[in-house]
Amino acid sequence: MTKLPFDIVGFDLDGTLLDTHRDLGAAVNHALALAGRPPVPVAEVRGLIGGGAKKMLERALSLTGGCQESELKPLYHELLRFYEANIAVYTRPFPGTAAMLDALADNGVKLAVVTNKFESFACRVLDELDLSGRFYTVIGGDTLGPGKAKPARDQLDEMIARAGGGRAAYVGDTSYDTLAAKAAGIPSVAVSFGFNDLPPEELGADAVIHHFDELIPTLARL
Repeated sequence: MTKLPFDIVGFDLDGTLLDTHRDLGAAVNHALALAGRPPVPVAEVRGLIGGGAKKMLERALSLTGGCQESELKPLYHELLRFYEANIAVYTRPFPGTAAMLDALADNGVKLAVVTNKFESFACRVLDELDLSGRFYTVIGGDTLGPGKAKPARDQLDEMIARAGGGRAAYVGDTSYDTLAAKAAGIPSVAVSFGFNDLPPEELGADAVIHHFDELIPTLARL
């Protein structure tokens, strides 16, 4: 067993623990169809994800003809409705996720999910994939109120507080994640297989991994 210097490890959800791009893409394209817009190819959806569903939709609308504030709100509600009803059709954990979570738990590490996804959606997709029981807390983008989601530090501060304190690290795939960790004063690890909004080495993480097999040795070195 590898002795780790952390009591708590938090994870982003979309693009970190779970490959959600096909289900998110279906929801985006449902909203675009209602607006009479062409669909975004599934291969391009990954580049739209990060910062929550509204930002994803704004990017998709901008890409397909411009984003008008008057149409954003109703389309956003339709996107959420469709996504909630189809949240885990194609979504699956990235390779190595289960073994990595087991190994961290065997080391006595407390595991958390900290995501900009709505808390209710995060809990639902974790339930659908039978992963909920692995985490002591799930903190969503709406859990703490406006202005407190990543890249702000508030969610990570709350993650540590809910664990009763301790040394923490955070694992994510975008600049929202690394900036939040930096603001909270905790180390971060970036995954190169996620929905990176910058090249992984430019995200500002303390380390980059290419498979979850690398996470525990990486955490041991931080």
